[in-house]
Amino acid sequence: MKTIIVATDFSKEAENAVDYAAALIQQIGGKIVLFNLYVPSIHVSNARLSPQAFDQSANRTKERLASRAAALSDAYAIPVLSYLSVMGDMGEEIEHLFATYDASLLVMGMAAKSLEQDLLGNTTTALIHQFKFPVLAVPYGAKFKGVDRILFACDNLQGVHQVILQEVKTLALGMKASVEIFHVNNQIRRIQDEGIDDQTIAAFGEGLEGVTYYYKDVASNAVIKAIQNELININADLLIMLPNKYGFWGSLIHRSKTRIMASGLSIALLSIPLTLASRKERTDA
Repeated sequence: MKTIIVATDFSKEAENAVDYAAALIQQIGGKIVLFNLYVPSIHVSNARLSPQAFDQSANRTKERLASRAAALSDAYAIPVLSYLSVMGDMGEEIEHLFATYDASLLVMGMAAKSLEQDLLGNTTTALIHQFKFPVLAVPYGAKFKGVDRILFACDNLQGVHQVILQEVKTLALGMKASVEIFHVNNQIRRIQDEGIDDQTIAAFGEGLEGVTYYYKDVASNAVIKAIQNELININADLLIMLPNKYGFWGSLIHRSKTRIMASGLSIALLSIPLTLASRKERTDA
């Protein structure tokens, strides 16, 4: 059974993502672990509560989380567990949940785009680059109505591992969706002249067996704009990207395409880390 971790802080963005995830699991099957990291508000911290009062505050949040999980389970007829972490580290707690429940996906809400978020990112986009697990970022207002068309944006067609393709295949088959493999390159003429090599075609054919998919190459120096236009052209329901990791100095120069896309979408973005392949190989060994 597929298990997904859904993080909520009870904000409108997070709660929208909770409902999105529940509708997703209702269609593809599986269960949800509803997660909250309890951190007292600044007002509670300034009040210098006694340990007993602090515990009472945390327990109220735990009860709220359990109540939300129960209501979600009833509304969508799916299994929903709740898990509260008190004053833990967000990244460490989520990695613990992935290991404990053998989870396959993290779902989080995405706030509206802002200049600050575009430049610096937020919790969701930071976790996209931190984790070795797939992250589904759901922008506020996005509703799950099924997925018919998936846009899979690739920087390098030759660099897509079979483990990554298997993730795309599982999702596409579960949704009964078609996949467009979208490659933006300012050297497209060379690719058109030489064609996609047989090895690459065979790799995609093997990895996406049973899925309706096709390739599209576009010549453009504006990668983000090209992807945004293609999302509109095919009326995509989901965008998949593979985030690249840069070192600290490189990050001052490179503004992550995944982060910028995540902060300005009206549909969900599934980020599949390139490190997932090596993690799977270690697990299977």
